Amino acid sequence: MKRLLILGATGSLGRHVLQQAVAAGHQVSVLVRNPAKLPTELRSRITVYPVDLGTVAIGALADMIRGHEALINCAGLVTEGRFFVDLVDRIVSSVESLAPAERPTCWFLGGAAVLDIGPTGRRGVELPKVRDTYWPHLKNFERLSASSLDWRLLCPGPMVDQPALGTANLRIASDQLPMPIPAFSGRLPSLLMLLLFASKVPQMIIPYADAAAVMLSHLTPQDAMSRHRVGLALPVGMRGKKDTWAARPGNTA
Repeated sequence: MKRLLILGATGSLGRHVLQQAVAAGHQVSVLVRNPAKLPTELRSRITVYPVDLGTVAIGALADMIRGHEALINCAGLVTEGRFFVDLVDRIVSSVESLAPAERPTCWFLGGAAVLDIGPTGRRGVELPKVRDTYWPHLKNFERLSASSLDWRLLCPGPMVDQPALGTANLRIASDQLPMPIPAFSGRLPSLLMLLLFASKVPQMIIPYADAAAVMLSHLTPQDAMSRHRVGLALPVGMRGKKDTWAARPGNTA
């Protein structure tokens, strides 16, 4: 069990991370702007820091991070643009300010667009239209890569409130989209590459509960996911469509 700090624990993903972490017996602390949004039944079982991550000083944030073995950041939205980039930079800088022995294992949230498109050497975030919205994920990945932290960057597609499928049923890949991409795709013009990338997104619409479970299953320092982007996809033959599944695999236990 870990001394775990969750940032953004009242958001769509954060609440799943919080619930699963408490159920697993972790010693949980949370940084939230509005503690009243925390589930009533969990408040007595966690340590709560009422903090605005958008304004907290790096030194003050570092003091709150100190003493935790793992940190999961669920705060911030890619649609917030520069604010999201600055928020991640503040968190990374706070961890960097700690002595190496005091730094926790860290999870951050990115998106499928920052993954490599198979062996093509290209990423969704570099494509027309995609980069207009998802450029903050690339900036955050570059910031993490430039640090010496023990980080992992979760890169799902859109996430939905659907029952968990179980992480054993997901396709999980390091640094690339978690489905086969023909090597010749690297020669496609940008518009066709965009269509290829978009065609893969429905396979990467993941339940929040499964995304949370992947993070919580990999908190060991310097494990196989350390300093990697982690892509997630549904089982073969299954596609998501916003709040519904277009197809279900034969076994999702």
